[in-house]
Amino acid sequence: MKLVSWNVNGLRAAVRKGFLDYFNEVDADIFAVQEIKLQEGQIDLELEGYEQYWNYAEKKGYAGTAVFTKKTPVQVTYGLDGESHPEGRIITLEFENYYFITVYVPNSQRSLARLPHRMEWEDQFYKYIKELDQQKPVILCGDMNVAHQTIDVKNDKSNHGNSGFTEEERGKMSRLLDSGFIDTLRHYHPDRDDIFTWWSYMKTVRERNIGWRIDYFIVSDRIKNQLQDAQAHTDIYGSDHCPIYLGIDI
Repeated sequence: MKLVSWNVNGLRAAVRKGFLDYFNEVDADIFAVQEIKLQEGQIDLELEGYEQYWNYAEKKGYAGTAVFTKKTPVQVTYGLDGESHPEGRIITLEFENYYFITVYVPNSQRSLARLPHRMEWEDQFYKYIKELDQQKPVILCGDMNVAHQTIDVKNDKSNHGNSGFTEEERGKMSRLLDSGFIDTLRHYHPDRDDIFTWWSYMKTVRERNIGWRIDYFIVSDRIKNQLQDAQAHTDIYGSDHCPIYLGIDI
């Protein structure tokens, strides 16, 4: 099964920049997007063979998530434990043998003004993931807004303590991974220090690969033997993030 996740930083803009070319070429079984930045009725995507599930933010032009799937889920819930959330950050698809979750984790902001909210949100999300994992294996994907290790940031020393690379945020990711989950890209590339998924729009930054790895596919440890491949499709443009890919037999 082929899975893709992509923070598109505005789906309408991404469509103008070739999103559908990539979507059709990769032919994923499930394709998740974050930061769609639109409201219901603002886009009409004809994706033959796919069911579409949307979680819009209440604020216009902000956040939001969507999932496009070839396989019909048993159930779909939005937000934490089925509760609606004004920022549209989570969609959970329950299938017969697993849960598929896409998430757009809140940014702590440059000034770290939102770090306390982020920490509270992380605790709620962790509880939610662990409860699901007790029922079925979990496949979690999306923009986690944290670079976990020093090799996940090009300039780790100068970025230490900045939003997305604080000890607090990294600690929450460590807690998740230490409690029975796998960072799938690191499963295949434990020491690569040149794989990033986000780059600033500043001139030549992406060309010089001065980036951060903040987008992940994370799965329950007990299905690691079913993993087939994990990649970052860094050659695909259209957003300040690149798509990430997971192959899994489940």
